[in-house]
Amino acid sequence: MAGAARPLLSRLFAPNYIAMAAGHSPPPTRRLAHLTRHLLASSSSSSSSDELSSVGAPAAAAATPARATASKGFAAVLVCIFQDPRGDTRVLLTKRASSLNSHSGEVSLPGGKVEDGDADVKTTALREAEEEIGLDPALVSVVTVLEPFLSKNGLDVTPVIGILSDRSLFNPVLNKDEVEDIFDAPLEMFLKDDNRTTRQRDWMGMTIPVQFFHYETEGKKYVIWGLTAHILTRAAAVFLQRQPSFAELPRPKSAPLSSKH
Repeated sequence: MAGAARPLLSRLFAPNYIAMAAGHSPPPTRRLAHLTRHLLASSSSSSSSDELSSVGAPAAAAATPARATASKGFAAVLVCIFQDPRGDTRVLLTKRASSLNSHSGEVSLPGGKVEDGDADVKTTALREAEEEIGLDPALVSVVTVLEPFLSKNGLDVTPVIGILSDRSLFNPVLNKDEVEDIFDAPLEMFLKDDNRTTRQRDWMGMTIPVQFFHYETEGKKYVIWGLTAHILTRAAAVFLQRQPSFAELPRPKSAPLSSKH
């Protein structure tokens, strides 16, 4: 990696954005506020993520050692959580446009590659969400940033967890060039074995188990799988402070930066 990239890396993983955003969004509901306080307290009191490192992720099979892989770039996705009128904790999801060259028609989280002008991955995730689905960043309070996941394309993808305090204030405006549909799903679903399957897929030269969650809402059927499914399991475990009911697997990580970079 060129030396010029170091300032960007420093911004991406600086600790100052792993905290509640100072935005102008309305106060969260009591349950979301409780979960947020618990999460922030856990984040601040933990010196490492070892206790959570096995929860969710695109992973090598248990019998196959995780392989260190050099990152080919950086991206961020927004795990935008809200509470519906019944008190259920839910997450916003999109279906990518069928005209896209990569991952066309797949369910995903709003997000994209880090740009040079982005201050950090929180900025990237919020910017991409606004561009893709018209979500005003002022409506979202970021509560934490998870460790990066390595995509099959070699990107370090960082999940940014944010709270949408009042879903009624968000009126989606879809960028049809990128997003075909938007929906939401219960966050707890990604900790349950219901409607979940695992299939063996090729991933960067390895055969690994990949999660698939099947979900139906308003007469439409969606399959949430791969990196998005693993990120959501990880985010649900961290935010809801519960382990999934199924066994998770170790995940491949990027190779550490050389001391010369």
